[in-house]
Amino acid sequence: MPDLRIAVLGTGAQGASVGADLVRAGLDVTFIDQWAAHVEAMRADGVQVKVAGEAQTTDVTALHLYEVCEQRKPFDVVLVAVKAYDTRWACEMIVPALHPTSLVVGMQNGMTMDAMAQIVGPERTIGAVVEIAANMWDPGIINRETPRSDTWFSVGAHEEGRQAAEETVVALLQHAGSTRVSDDIRSSKWMKLVVNAAEGLPSSILGLPVIEASNVPGIRDVMTSAGDEAIRAGLALGYRSVPILDTPVDVEAEPAAYARRLLDRVLSHYNSPTTKFAVLQDWLKGRRGEVDDVSGLVAHEQARLGGEAPVNRRLVAVAHRIERGELSPEPDNVTMLVASGDPVPS
Repeated sequence: MPDLRIAVLGTGAQGASVGADLVRAGLDVTFIDQWAAHVEAMRADGVQVKVAGEAQTTDVTALHLYEVCEQRKPFDVVLVAVKAYDTRWACEMIVPALHPTSLVVGMQNGMTMDAMAQIVGPERTIGAVVEIAANMWDPGIINRETPRSDTWFSVGAHEEGRQAAEETVVALLQHAGSTRVSDDIRSSKWMKLVVNAAEGLPSSILGLPVIEASNVPGIRDVMTSAGDEAIRAGLALGYRSVPILDTPVDVEAEPAAYARRLLDRVLSHYNSPTTKFAVLQDWLKGRRGEVDDVSGLVAHEQARLGGEAPVNRRLVAVAHRIERGELSPEPDNVTMLVASGDPVPS
């Protein structure tokens, strides 16, 4: 493990938090990011991770994107932590910096495994489910709301029979949180997507932390319905309800009940009162969020299968208006989310 050459591709709040843990464990880690000011700040002062009222600064090796092509020695493991919509170009960029047995681990939201496998090869592709709340507003400074003791990973290879590769990634990520192998990583990733669909856009559209948004009258029902639609879409696609976030599956229960239990679990254990969902963080920075990679994917897949996901479709429509600059994320948007009998906003 100490001899592995590791890259974290996308060192935003989550990527930098994990990467800093690996560096402190004595591993050879290179940070790669597209935010120039962030790279320069890390080079000058290291990466500062604030967690549980304490700040820890770690000296790191940081590269701008354009410097990846200067790397002569390939990476053994690449942790891909860019936004889901950046997966393809990021993987294309890193391919020349791989060797035949390198491992590329997709740590994003959404269902990115197959896109990664098309580019880096299925034999090198590992999927991961990540549960860690963090944010970054200033270059080089991470606010990690989930301590390492509560951070959770599940990993699985794109191809069967890759136990050694999975064990390598588990041993690596255990330096950053509890890590285990999923026997069905695609289903595990879809179950995390169920959680993200439930909490993500409803709270982001209101411009509120997740827990505060869930207490707005009518929004908990919106969250529950979005999760219900997501789990039904997953089952229609052939995914299974599998345990994630230490939440067991009751095989006797109606499938949507598991979506509700997952939402309860993430609200009670994986969000602090200040936790803002990643989409809202992106909007507040003037960036676009992973709207089409989570709730948008639920709506798209249901439509493709001939079904309906009206709540997710409504959430996506409002989110697109925010990204076009027609609306701002604010509590007054609640009327567009809870008035389910009205036409979906265009």
